[in-house]
Amino acid sequence: MLSLSGLSKNFGGLQVLQNVNLTIPERGIVGLIGPNGAGKTTVFNLITGLLVPSAGRIDFLGRRLNGMAPYQVTRCGVARTFQNIRIFKEMSVLENVLVAVRPQHKYSATGALLWYRGLQGPEPRGEDLAREFLRRVGLVDKAEQLAGTLSYGAQRRLELARALATSPKLLLLDEPAAGMNTVEKQQLMDEIIKLDQSGLSILLIEHDMSFVMGMCKQIIVMNFGQVIAVGRPDQIRQNPHVIEAYLGRDDESDLGSANRHP
Repeated sequence: MLSLSGLSKNFGGLQVLQNVNLTIPERGIVGLIGPNGAGKTTVFNLITGLLVPSAGRIDFLGRRLNGMAPYQVTRCGVARTFQNIRIFKEMSVLENVLVAVRPQHKYSATGALLWYRGLQGPEPRGEDLAREFLRRVGLVDKAEQLAGTLSYGAQRRLELARALATSPKLLLLDEPAAGMNTVEKQQLMDEIIKLDQSGLSILLIEHDMSFVMGMCKQIIVMNFGQVIAVGRPDQIRQNPHVIEAYLGRDDESDLGSANRHP
């Protein structure tokens, strides 16, 4: 589904990514892990058009993404959430999702909000879709609430609902469980597994190893802007380069007890 070939990124004299090659298959949950500064979010920013590669190419379903603007990448079927939450805090929860739903129906974001606030004729399908996405992440009862008043965990779920509203084929999740408590993490894991079962391909960055090992079928490990290992969770747990570079010897026993979702 997604192929990165010789991907590199420089910021002045600083090389953040160096010759990254990886493929993401259709269907399944793939984890992208590594220490802070390894280049994981830079990979996401390159895929989604927020950054331009210094070298290499990005292909999605046979179509080259290099040079596309973020909205064009989204229209190709790639959606994402962000490590630092990016919601419209002064808009309602429902309006945040409507902004994503409307372009799929060839409406502008402005037109969507005018319709929602009663200044245009009725069009129930868009709102129904938005509420369904909110229902999937457990926020439908907060649809009229200002997004900025949601808890941190709820704001992360709202970002997920908005990403899903773009009808993606590939969903990129940047630390989706950050700031969530144990119950919220389990609920999010259950939702991601359901998305996987529905046929959506998912690539996620996450530092919670139990979260990653609990459901990823494949894990990619990065360090210092390079891919150092790719494999199943059981292979990654036993890889000496991964243990040394990222997981640490003290974490090895914890990883060994993590159960991968079948």
